[in-house]
Amino acid sequence: MKSPFVVEIRPEQNINTTFLVLAKDIRQKKSGDPFLSLMLADKTGELDAKMWDNAAEVMETFDRDDFVRIKGLTQNFQNRLQLTIHKLQKIEDSEIEVGDYFPASKHDPREMERELRQLIAGFTNPHLKALLETIFADERLATAYRTAPAAKSIHHAFLSGLIEHVLSMAKVAKFTASHYPDIDVDLLLTGVILHDIGKVHELTYHRGFGYSDEGQLVGHIVMGFQMVTEKAAGIPGFPPRLLQLVQHLILSHHGQLEYGSPKVPVFPEALLLHHIDNLDSKMEAMRWTLERDTRIDGFWTTYNPSLERVVLKKLRYLEDKPAVAAAAPPQQQPKSAPAAAQQQQQHPSGGPRPQQNSLFADKLSQAIKSH
Repeated sequence: MKSPFVVEIRPEQNINTTFLVLAKDIRQKKSGDPFLSLMLADKTGELDAKMWDNAAEVMETFDRDDFVRIKGLTQNFQNRLQLTIHKLQKIEDSEIEVGDYFPASKHDPREMERELRQLIAGFTNPHLKALLETIFADERLATAYRTAPAAKSIHHAFLSGLIEHVLSMAKVAKFTASHYPDIDVDLLLTGVILHDIGKVHELTYHRGFGYSDEGQLVGHIVMGFQMVTEKAAGIPGFPPRLLQLVQHLILSHHGQLEYGSPKVPVFPEALLLHHIDNLDSKMEAMRWTLERDTRIDGFWTTYNPSLERVVLKKLRYLEDKPAVAAAAPPQQQPKSAPAAAQQQQQHPSGGPRPQQNSLFADKLSQAIKSH
């Protein structure tokens, strides 16, 4: 097994281990010599790395998405961990355990699939139940569904992230549906299960995470619409208007036209689906940001573009004791007579005592006495 993982690495640590190359950039020093700027990764996180010397000897021997063995030294650079590479060598896939390099759900994928099938088995609407059973009877599709990430980078960007996202949404959906009257729970859950199904073909996830050509050209919303429409066409007597509602759930789940939805939600289950999806994705983005943050000190993470903010490291913030509060109070020393006299001239607020007899006060006093 790989050791150490990124999450275990500390500043001033000699490193001799393997990584996946997420990004590779050949840059130029002031002297004109090239150096390498890399983003390295394993399943626990990412690590910024620089190879300042002898980069020309190795820079053409590997590329992005290759595995490399690296020797080097870490340091704290501007409050972030950075690795200075001394030696780099490309290695073959057969020399590593692929699972050590790609982030994955902490839950067992097959257990999550069983939970999903149990959820579908509980449907009371026979048409929606038949649609979902038909979709997941396709073994290739079912395998992709339990394996795919939910996104390339924004949320649930790890293997089996899609099904984890869906099951989390389903729990929230059942809870919220019980609160709002007249919500069709089966219809809402159908939207939860199918809203991102197009991502099994939109995303590539066999090496690094990226987009397929079809994903770039068409996108998961339209792809999901097409997949569900084709499956429904094979079910005799599937109600056309019910199919239109399912199609609308898929088309409108981003909520707004500017966010990529060709339609905005126009019935309660569609609106609820959008907000549940947004809530679950944002909460996972918060969790991921806190877990993977690269800043060494301080209470705040680096800026998260998808959340459009930095995130407070709440536990560290609450556990930290301000230096003034933690310091022992200074011992009182006996005051000399002048010091004691000076203290008598201090105002209770700590500042100088105000003048007792200003010109205005004298005039006011005289005016009062004359009456």
